[in-house]
Amino acid sequence: METAIKLFEERKVRTYWDEATEEWYFSVIDVIEILTDSTNPRDYWFKMKQRVTFEDGIELSTICRQLKLVSSDGKKYNTDCANVRSLLRIIQSIPSPKAEPFKQWLAKVGYERIQETIDPERSLDRARENWQRLGRSEKWIQQRMTGQETRNKLTDYWKETGVKEQNEFAALTNIIHQEWTGLTVKEHKNLKNLKTQNLRDHMSEAELIFTALAELSTRQIAESEQAKGFVENAGAGKRGGAVAKNARKELETETGKSVITGENFLPPTKRQKKLN
Repeated sequence: METAIKLFEERKVRTYWDEATEEWYFSVIDVIEILTDSTNPRDYWFKMKQRVTFEDGIELSTICRQLKLVSSDGKKYNTDCANVRSLLRIIQSIPSPKAEPFKQWLAKVGYERIQETIDPERSLDRARENWQRLGRSEKWIQQRMTGQETRNKLTDYWKETGVKEQNEFAALTNIIHQEWTGLTVKEHKNLKNLKTQNLRDHMSEAELIFTALAELSTRQIAESEQAKGFVENAGAGKRGGAVAKNARKELETETGKSVITGENFLPPTKRQKKLN
């Protein structure tokens, strides 16, 4: 499954794409929070299930799937998720003026995925449009997309050489990242005050470049040694990360500035706005 964050009217909806069934699954709690503006969407969902069972005799939980999604604390928890058909049934029981626009958004999300499957370049175009809308510079966008291509080539190599489990992918990524930055992925996210956000979407141009260098070096070292499985790829990852670490330290010595920063692209908080 492919996890992603979708935006509806600038609000986040956690999603899963199931390759086997070719369906999107959406976090029910996120949808409820958007449609109702509830301060406690979990309680709303609990009471709504009771009401629908009493009124219609339908157990809404039976049309949902429990999937592990990243929560606001950065950890993964089992979360009620529904595909488009089930979500439309759930929305029927939510009195909200946003219901119709949300249904149209659901249709658009599904259509875009179909188009991306036919023409993968569309997903790149949409990513570029999203980053432009969020105010990223063209230079940053280009580096982000180049880095993603480098990342994809590395993960393709891992898949081909016996690394299958998602937790192994995450562990290898962390080994490379910690080697070149001196921080785990989690520590780097904490430095930038990130929770569920994608770390790479909040990296500076320099951080993106050195991440790409670390992953490019890792793949080339692994290919030259024909590394297989987790252990051998972990060794290549440590050495690939060291290449980027040495380059980072040399640049920092020349410029007197740290490549690793706590800067992010998060919108200003309400408190910051008041202070300004």
